[in-house]
Formats: sequence, structure tokens, C-alpha cells
Amino acid sequence: MKTDVIIIGGGAAGLCAAVYLKQKSPELTVRILEALPRVGKKLITTGNGRCNITNKNISLDCYHGENKEFCRYALEKYDLTATARFFENIGIPFIYEGDKAYPSSLQAGSVVDCLRFMAEELGVIIHTDTKVTNINVLGDGYKVVADRLGFATKNVIAATGGLAGGEKLGCDGSMLEIMKKAGFNVTKLTPSIVQIKTVNDISKQLKGIKVDAQVSLKKGDEILRQDFGEVLFTDYGLSGPSVMQVSRAVSKCENTAISLDLMPNTDLQTLCGMIENRKTIMRNRSLEEFFTGMLNKRLGQVILKTAGLKLSDRVSAMDDTRVQKIAKIIKNMHFEVIGTTGFVNAQVTAGGLDTTQFNPKTMESVDCKNLYCIGEILDIDGDCGGFNLQWAWSSAMCAADSILGVEK
Repeated sequence: MKTDVIIIGGGAAGLCAAVYLKQKSPELTVRILEALPRVGKKLITTGNGRCNITNKNISLDCYHGENKEFCRYALEKYDLTATARFFENIGIPFIYEGDKAYPSSLQAGSVVDCLRFMAEELGVIIHTDTKVTNINVLGDGYKVVADRLGFATKNVIAATGGLAGGEKLGCDGSMLEIMKKAGFNVTKLTPSIVQIKTVNDISKQLKGIKVDAQVSLKKGDEILRQDFGEVLFTDYGLSGPSVMQVSRAVSKCENTAISLDLMPNTDLQTLCGMIENRKTIMRNRSLEEFFTGMLNKRLGQVILKTAGLKLSDRVSAMDDTRVQKIAKIIKNMHFEVIGTTGFVNAQVTAGGLDTTQFNPKTMESVDCKNLYCIGEILDIDGDCGGFNLQWAWSSAMCAADSILGVEK
């Protein structure tokens, strides 16, 4: 089966590349080979099902990898404007919540549907339940082997992602293994944008409670990463957008801890004064109700117990030493980190194919002509907030234009 372009992987990057190629050059034959029964399965899960499709503030500071400079060209050339134009042309206008862009439908499924509908209308041939097992050089092109089928092609685009999401989302790392056998280097793979497991049983006591806090991932006194936002306490540790934002460093650095500042806009001295004043106002109450109206009730009770107080005691039993201790806990609720919940729960893979092996202006292999890799399979990952999907769109359009012979 002779094809101009074989795209391995029917996820965000693969679908975007296929549609972009056929829009620009309808005469091309383009096939997508997808291992799962349907395309776009991982994309459906993004943004809590709403698909945070990109971000107004795309910056290199929001990307990571051993050579993050690699992604500069694609992100700048195929930017927010280019992305918005592409999606407008397939029926998906954007709406914004702050800097985050979403489809107007607020449904990730509709993004998958519009990409799939357009691909089919343009004549992209989609093979599902078709797992690629090898890529062989064939003359001046390639033979892509999938199950018992062989597809001859001039151009191959690998868009299979890494390990994030696990096998249920088709992310088993098999394409990375194929690339390794072909001589490509792969950097260390770790889960990113993922929940963090902690040793402290405080999180179990607070299971289900959400708070806004300044989240700091620390190694000793050094702050490795910091973010402000929602934190969710769980029976295994901590979750929520701000926790997942700092999680990348957990797998790359041992002996880390999470510090939550529950009142980041109030300094320690001012907070002590607030607690002292509250003591005066509530002197006749039990400590069980001391933080009612100021903090989540159960959170406040756990803080008091952590400070060594009994909830059945009167507020008047709280001395100055306890006031200081309570304030310090509020400003630095400490959790020893023991790991993450792993690739199966991760939104993205940190690490991937070493980008020094690819041309940053085309996504083409330096040594293997007409072999392209795009999206998460490369050693580029972004922060939470639409940055990883933007990399998928940008790298896909970049590779497609190279195949089309567009001047760089």
C-alpha cells in the first residue's frame, strides 16, 4: 500500500498534521495508523474534559527538556495566531479564561470530533487497531510494519507520545523502543503534571478538601519550583493544578518536600496578630470552632491538633507559644514527598527522543531523511495550562510544512 505520508499515532499532533497536510495539498495520500480502537482518546481527557487547547502567553520559560531551545522556532512560527486560524477553519473557535484558551464548546470531545470529521472529509485514511511494530528502510523511503500489514511510504511522522496515561490511552512507549533499536537516543523518562504522594498522614485527615495555597517544592531550604492555586488533599497525598504544576521535579530530585503557605498574602507577624485578636474575640469558645469563618473548618481543626492542642479545650488555653506554632503551620504546612502516582496518572511525559537528533525547523531526523517526530515523543514538555497541546500543534504544522516543501 503506497502512501505519501504515514502518520504513526492518531492523537493531537498526529491528527493536526494529517489535516494540515491535506488542507494544503489535497492530492497527497495520508494515512494515520492508530493502535487503539479510536483516534484522539488521550485528547478527550485533557483540561478535565474541556480541552485547554493553548495559552495566550506561550513562552520558552514554560517548556522543559535537555535542550528546550529546540522548540523555539516551531512555537514562534506556528504561534497562537496560526493555531487559532487552523482550528477556526475546522469549526472550533476559541474562548478564553484568563490566559487559557478552550474550544467554545468547552468539550474536549468536540475537538477530537472536528479533527476526525475534517480528516475524513479531506480523505485521510485512518486505520485503527493498527499497532506499528517496526519501521524499515525501503529504497528512498520506508516500510512501516503494523501487525501483518506493510505500508510503503516516502515520509513517516511519529506522533505516538511517551508513557503518560499508560496503555489504556495507547501510551506504552513501544515507538520509543522502535526508535532506540534504530539507533536513536532517548533521554530519561519521568511522569510530569501528576499527583504527588506524601508520607504525612495530614493529607488523609483532610481527604477531599480543596484550598488555595502557595505550593513550594523544596529540597532542604532550596525552592525547586513554586506555584499558586488550588490544592486537593487526598488519601495518598496532594493533587490539584498547582501541585501538578510543580510535580516535574519530584522524579528528578530525591529527598524533596512540599510546603503549603495557606495565607501567602499575610506575613508571619501579621498572622500572629490576627490569631491573638481572634483569641480575644473567641475566648469563651472551644478550640473546635476557633478557625470557623477564617479557614476551612476541618483544616483549622487539623492545624490546631498538629500544634498540640485539644479541640475540647477553651480558646483561652492557647498560649503565645502555641500562637506562634499555629501561625508557622499555616505559613508552612510541611509534607515529605515519597514520589508521584506514576505515568498512568500523568498528563505528560518528561523526556523523550534526544532533540539534538532532529532539525528544529522541520522536526526531521538529522540522519534519516523524511523521518519526522512531533509532539510528546520528543524531549520537550510544557507546564500545565495548554502548553503541551500548543507544542503538539506547532510541531505538527512545522513537520507538515517541511513535507510540503514550504520555505523555512
